[in-house]
Parts: sequence; C-alpha cells; structure tokens
Amino acid sequence: MSPIILVVSSETVSQQNERRSYAGQASHESYAAALRRLRPGIALETASCFEAGDIPDPEHLGGIIFAGSPIQMHKDSAEARAAARFMSQVFDAGVPAFGSCAGLQIAAVAAGGETGPRRPGAEVSFARDITRTEAGVRHPMLDGRPATWTAPAMHSSVVTRLPAGGTNLAANPDTPIEAAEIRHGRGIFWGVQYHPELSLSEIAASTLHQAEDIIDQGLARDRRDLDDMAARLRDLDDAPARVDVAWQLGLNAEISLFERRTREIDNFLNAVEKDILRPT
Repeated sequence: MSPIILVVSSETVSQQNERRSYAGQASHESYAAALRRLRPGIALETASCFEAGDIPDPEHLGGIIFAGSPIQMHKDSAEARAAARFMSQVFDAGVPAFGSCAGLQIAAVAAGGETGPRRPGAEVSFARDITRTEAGVRHPMLDGRPATWTAPAMHSSVVTRLPAGGTNLAANPDTPIEAAEIRHGRGIFWGVQYHPELSLSEIAASTLHQAEDIIDQGLARDRRDLDDMAARLRDLDDAPARVDVAWQLGLNAEISLFERRTREIDNFLNAVEKDILRPT
C-alpha cells in the first residue's frame, strides 16, 4: 500500500476562493494535482493548518507537504501562530515534510528561525540563477538539478535566518535561501522558496493577478507587457517543446518540462517511498 501524503493548506478560506477565481485552484489543490501527475494513484489527504487542530495519526502518514500561501510569518497573527503550531507537531511526530514558498517559511519559524520582507522586492514569476551551496551539492533533494536553474516563483517574503538544525542548500543573487533542510525535534523538513509544483499557466495567472504591484516594482512597463508574457507562458505550457517561446522568455527545459520542473518534489517522494527520512 502506498504511503498517504497529507497536503496542508495555509490559505484562509477567502484566500483559497480568491486563488480559485484567477488560477482555477487553491494552492493546496494545485499541489495535489501535481502530485497525482507525478504519482498516478497516490493516496492523498488534505488539511488546513488553521482548522485541523492536531495532525492526523502519524503512523498512517508517509509524508506531509505544505503548499504556498500569502501568509506572512514575520507578522504576529492568529494564522501565523496556528501554522507554526501545526508545523511544530509535524516535527515532534517525526513525519517527513516538504514545503514550497510559505511552507519553507512556516517550517523555519516553527523551528526557531526568522522570516522577513524580501529586498529589493518580490521575486516575480521566476527565481533565476539558483545555485547550490556546498551543502546542496550533495543533498538528495536537489539530485538531478544542473549547476544553475530557474524555477517558478511568486513571493514577497523570505527566510532571513535559518534555525539551529537548518542547512542552506541553494541561493540566487537576491534570495540568500532558495532551498533548505531543517532538522528539528524528531523531524526532517525539505523546502524550497520557489514553486516546483506550479504550471506555467498558473504562473501566468498569478503574474496577471499581481500586475499592478509588478508594474509599480518596475518589472514591466504596462499591462500589455504582462499580457504578452502571460500569453507566451501559456503557449509554452501547452507545448513545452516550443524552443522559440522558451528562448523569448529566457527559459529552458529545466522549467518547461513537468518532470524537470518538479524535481525536488519527486526526490522527496522517492525518499518517502524508501522510508529514509523517518527517525530511527
């Protein structure tokens, strides 16, 4: 029997509905779709870290995955406290965990680290020139990645200090922690600041949804620039072999092909299936 993977939402109900309105799915639903594509027949359950209370029986879970969200872990809120409390239970239970974007930030704060606003501004659409640290060169989460790569991204906050037990695995020039492992309590967490689970069409939708902020940040001149970019992203999503579109966007197969874009998630699932991340 395949291990059950619990997909955890850290979006409020209104945030889930807002994302469905422009991207078609809430963030945890996007993650579930990617997982089913990676592992047809995978056993999935979902939970909200705001509503779940205690985590489900750890003995029945192979792993836990935290989806992205707009949560700001450096701001004191009921949602931030609930998310950190839920993640603390995951660490205490020793269930292997993985997270993207907000998921990494939740894990860092729960283990004693810190997050804050990204300087000089949001990382929009893509995280480019991601490069392994010395520790990341030999870490199994990044197996198969080239020397540098580009990944989907959309975030205005970052981990500013890893907790004790945290190891920085990758960075780019503007985001000093793009990937990390956190060992805390009985648990091991693998996380990335970017979004390997997102399709290029979802990145297009998120880009257009945040058009005003992107233009204010100086990354586009006007809405026409973003409409053109979004159209190319949708074209590349529909036809990943379109090297002309990839070239126009400054991308390559590392992001256009699903099986390469989702490399870190696949590596986590492999580790769960081999049962090598459980406490001994």
